[in-house]
Amino acid sequence: MISHSRRHCVVELQALPSRIGQIRRIVSAQLRHWQLDPLIDRAALGVTELLSNVHRHAQPDKTCTVEIEFRLGRLTVSVIDSDPRLPVLRDAAMDALETGGRGLALVEAVSEAWGARHQTDGPGKVVWFSLTASPAPVASPPPVRIETKPVREPARTALVAVDPAAVSAGLSVAASVGVRPG
Repeated sequence: MISHSRRHCVVELQALPSRIGQIRRIVSAQLRHWQLDPLIDRAALGVTELLSNVHRHAQPDKTCTVEIEFRLGRLTVSVIDSDPRLPVLRDAAMDALETGGRGLALVEAVSEAWGARHQTDGPGKVVWFSLTASPAPVASPPPVRIETKPVREPARTALVAVDPAAVSAGLSVAASVGVRPG
């Protein structure tokens, strides 16, 4: 079941490897819808690690709920399962050759805060992490190109005084200003 409101989304699922990729895509799509694109990679990695932990460790079943909420500039991703055992962050000095056990360390690395608590209204626990959304950069308008052309001075106008009597006598204007017809 998937339900969501403007800033809250809940998905119930079985934490199976085939479903984890689907949940990553759902979380990514929801964050794009909320215009939180810069948080997608970290949120998707964090929810993958939490769901992988449910798959590996949760007893008696793998049923869980993923809840994402965006409020007051903070995105919180929670995974709720029915296993009451709280997760333990392994020591950072663990054997570098181990192939597992780094899930919570990754969650800690990609988030601003994380934690785990017992559910108040039933069996199980909630493991969560939060990310702060940076304000979206204000898109500046594209620069306006102004094409420049050299300015030419306007042609000078010559004023010529013409004797109206000469014009009416049939003399050409060219002759009256001293220009020889060519």
